[in-house]
Amino acid sequence: MGKVGAGGGSQARLSALLAGAGLLVLCAPGVCGGGSCCPPPHPSSAPRSASTPRGFSHQGRPGRAPATPLPLVVRPLFSVAPGDRALSLERARGTGASMAVAARSGRRRRSGADQEKAERGEGASRSPRGVLRDGGQQEPGTLERDPDKATRFRMEELRLTSTTFALTGDSAHNQAMVHWSGHNSSVILILTKLYDYNLGSITESSLWRSTDYGTTYEKLNDKVGLKTILSYLYVCPTNKRKIMLLTDPEIESSLLISSDEGATYQKYRLNFYIQSLLFHPKQEDWILAYSQDQKLYSSAEFGRRWQLIQEGVVPNRFYWSVMGSNKEPDLVHLEARTVDGHSHYLTCRMQNCTEANRNQPFPGYIDPDSLIVQDHYVFVQLTSGGRPHYYVSYRRNAFAQMKLPKYALPKDMHVISTDENQVFAAVQEWNQNDTYNLYISDTRGVYFTLALENVQSSRGPEGNIMIDLYEVAGIKGMFLANKKIDNQVKTFITYNKGRDWRLLQAPDTDLRGDPVHCLLPYCSLHLHLKVSENPYTSGIIASKDTAPSIIVASGNIGSELSDTDISMFVSSDAGNTWRQIFEEEHSVLYLDQGGVLVAMKHTSLPIRHLWLSFDEGRSWSKYSFTSIPLFVDGVLGEPGEETLIMTVFGHFSHRSEWQLVKVDYKSIFDRRCAEEDYRPWQLHSQGEACIMGAKRIYKKRKSERKCMQGKYAGAMESEPCVCTEADFDCDYGYERHSNGQCLPAFWFNPSSLSKDCSLGQSYLNSTGYRKVVSNNCTDGVREQYTAKPQKCPGKAPRGLRIVTADGKLTAEQGHNVTLMVQLEEGDVQRTLIQVDFGDGIAVSYVNLSSMEDGIKHVYQNVGIFRVTVQVDNSLGSDSAVLYLHVTCPLEHVHLSLPFVTTKNKEVNATAVLWPSQVGTLTYVWWYGNNTEPLITLEGSISFRFTSEGMNTITVQVSAGNAILQDTKTIAVYEEFRSLRLSFSPNLDDYNPDIPEWRRDIGRVIKKSLVEATGVPGQHILVAVLPGLPTTAELFVLPYQDPAGENKRSTDDLEQISELLIHTLNQNSVHFELKPGVRVLVHAAHLTAAPLVDLTPTHSGSAMLMLLSVVFVGLAVFVIYKFKRKYFHSC
Repeated sequence: MGKVGAGGGSQARLSALLAGAGLLVLCAPGVCGGGSCCPPPHPSSAPRSASTPRGFSHQGRPGRAPATPLPLVVRPLFSVAPGDRALSLERARGTGASMAVAARSGRRRRSGADQEKAERGEGASRSPRGVLRDGGQQEPGTLERDPDKATRFRMEELRLTSTTFALTGDSAHNQAMVHWSGHNSSVILILTKLYDYNLGSITESSLWRSTDYGTTYEKLNDKVGLKTILSYLYVCPTNKRKIMLLTDPEIESSLLISSDEGATYQKYRLNFYIQSLLFHPKQEDWILAYSQDQKLYSSAEFGRRWQLIQEGVVPNRFYWSVMGSNKEPDLVHLEARTVDGHSHYLTCRMQNCTEANRNQPFPGYIDPDSLIVQDHYVFVQLTSGGRPHYYVSYRRNAFAQMKLPKYALPKDMHVISTDENQVFAAVQEWNQNDTYNLYISDTRGVYFTLALENVQSSRGPEGNIMIDLYEVAGIKGMFLANKKIDNQVKTFITYNKGRDWRLLQAPDTDLRGDPVHCLLPYCSLHLHLKVSENPYTSGIIASKDTAPSIIVASGNIGSELSDTDISMFVSSDAGNTWRQIFEEEHSVLYLDQGGVLVAMKHTSLPIRHLWLSFDEGRSWSKYSFTSIPLFVDGVLGEPGEETLIMTVFGHFSHRSEWQLVKVDYKSIFDRRCAEEDYRPWQLHSQGEACIMGAKRIYKKRKSERKCMQGKYAGAMESEPCVCTEADFDCDYGYERHSNGQCLPAFWFNPSSLSKDCSLGQSYLNSTGYRKVVSNNCTDGVREQYTAKPQKCPGKAPRGLRIVTADGKLTAEQGHNVTLMVQLEEGDVQRTLIQVDFGDGIAVSYVNLSSMEDGIKHVYQNVGIFRVTVQVDNSLGSDSAVLYLHVTCPLEHVHLSLPFVTTKNKEVNATAVLWPSQVGTLTYVWWYGNNTEPLITLEGSISFRFTSEGMNTITVQVSAGNAILQDTKTIAVYEEFRSLRLSFSPNLDDYNPDIPEWRRDIGRVIKKSLVEATGVPGQHILVAVLPGLPTTAELFVLPYQDPAGENKRSTDDLEQISELLIHTLNQNSVHFELKPGVRVLVHAAHLTAAPLVDLTPTHSGSAMLMLLSVVFVGLAVFVIYKFKRKYFHSC
């Protein structure tokens, strides 16, 4: 499951890459073969992706997501970061920073001569209209045909107040991170770095600081250490005066901390390597640090001291407590992995996270990388039966399974938003591949209803899922979405949180004032909703809380969304009507509460002009912000609401230092605005004034006034509307039909009661409708459409199920298994529940509410147990059965079979297990030259070999998720001789009785026999037997050379046997076990059959076999007394 979204209201595009802790990162193209190659800020801190493959993954929001402030891979960017102002840039090598991007996006690259002219400010460049004007800037107004309808462009060039500062000595540095300290502060910090793409590390860095809004900068390398290489800059989100710098971990692992906006620093050594930081949303000194070895640390002293919280923490799955939902502000939520790879959800206090103090809010394991903690909600995913199941906890209450329409059958889910006590989710259903359905929940986040089908999605560069959905800032419930219809992508808009959607009306005229012939629904306006990493590709849209009516976006007019013929459009009435403002892509930012729009063209060339509009994009004036054309790498606006100072970052050529151009817009205003400078404006949707159950009137500055607005006042008036059917959505289980009515879906039974409903109590009986969350309407049809309390009727139990908490059918011996009893309907408060665990233990409960957390039971034995549950009330009963497999881990498998056997004789092979009782097992046998295995449920088989030679037998034992195996070799001959060997007693002192020791001793004995007798080793096989005293079996084999000739006869075997016996009786066979320990080998007695190496341990079955061997040996000895010969034929 995933969490996707952007922070704040103004950039709520679901796929938005995050700035986190006020840091925005740009990376230039062309430095890694033209690809997207922004390096991480420090090793192992690559950007988090928005999702994991097919699961419950997430993309966080600023201040909420537990990730490093992201190095956004945005190549040269014109951008203003909302809230905390910071920017990170990267410059290309060899050409202008924008050239590679321009080439990749289909724009022409210039020749070397043209490039040199551009760097000097000479030559001509294409403007939005395609007409060449003086000095390379086109005046779009020259082709206007109807001044009343066309966008107007002022031809006179005006000059903005600006200053330029060069970061001298940093010309080789190709990255920069910028932070503007905060509102009412004049401090700007810049960290520049030289990232070596061949080494994959930072080799140089410089730290700069300005105290005059960016007019001048001071280099601070001597204050942080001349040899110190810095890798990253962090800013405390709740106190911008507190700065944290990370050193390059390739050199050292240290923190540099400042409490005076970066004027002075203290250095602290670390004994771990930081991969990401998460600051507390309220406490300025509380920080969580995630290390490269997956450990989570906490600090209550802004990084001066650290304490280990937990090992094995999943990356980006740790969160601070949420005020209002958690009582303890220092509570940490995290997902941790066990040693066997499972994940579970834990909570603990940051300074007291011991084993005894950890809690596990969700019983059992969860799917890896699935924990999300956001606002009042906690989400986890658990897959069982091949299907993902999603669970939610609201205000930290017990988890409940999220309810989608019955046959949605999701294979992927992303949490989009949890604002206003409601969950907005994107769900990819079983029959979807590149689209998602949007669902919206009730307050608890349990019951979901469909908001929009087939919303377009795409994959980001990090593999993250990006949904084409954008929440318009400043207007609650307003969204834009790109929906796929018959392989065409079209843009839709909603004003009531997805209850109703419509296409966008195209502008009446184009940029020149010519009429646009575009008839709904065949033709409409389509917008790119992706917050692109790369502004030189399509995908720009912007809105602002303080300018609720203004939306600026790139797009096209036609039957579907296109990546070609892209223009810029603006709406000044919240999406009702649109105007074309540029024929090429521009980046647009808001100044002075949105009273002024600033546009800068996307181009691969250096520029010195930008465009300003004081009337919401109806007319534009050209201003120069620098005398020398600049390759623009990024733009940072002043923090706060007014935003009247802007810093442009760039360079004059690829050989120059970073150039910082401070632009002060205060001089363009005549005065501060007064009350008479404003006019009222009413929010509406195609003339309908009631939006989300209220009429809202805002004040706008009159377009002809050029005064400074100052602080934003919000809506002037707001009054509730009378409720109508349009204020209500369909409730869970209901679908809207063509007549507008909400009727039950075929799979939904409206009479089904909540399982919590008990006789004598009341429940809310749905009318099929529920009011849109945050809708403020009153009276009207509210009473008619609102769910009515109704007495719970008595009902017999129905739909009883018993399952394990993790959905599995297995449990481990000696460990708790949690059983969940589920009942679809029935009087649960007056119900007797009886549970029989199948092992002789049974329990009874008087109601289901006492079993909400499940029934825990420990099985002491392995086996298959029949668990039954019986539910009875006065109106009936129901029962359910669960067959539970209880196992214990299989630790060892030993294959027992003879060392040697005769041809065509039946051989028994047995798999001996430790422990001997582990539950239900499957045995897979491979023997001889068989290409197909024999699969059995028994641990022993019998078979015959029809030809002589050495044969390999393998048994694999499957126990749950574990598979163990053992392999043995057996010799097959028509005849052979065998003799029992014994040893001097000192060998027993060194016998650990394990297979490896017996094999090694067997090789030593064989070597000693060959040396003492001269018999070729191919005739001898020695197998040391398990148990004490130590004994062995000597086999004399009829060796045959590879050519098939010179096979030994029976007489030959007899002669070899006589020689071996004679040598053994002379005490001539011995070996040295270790210095000073000499072991003699003796002939003991004959055996009736080849003996079996049974087991490597002293198990009970092994001892029984040894006893049987002894009895067989005695019997053979009796027979031997009548034989008068040492060997016999088999």
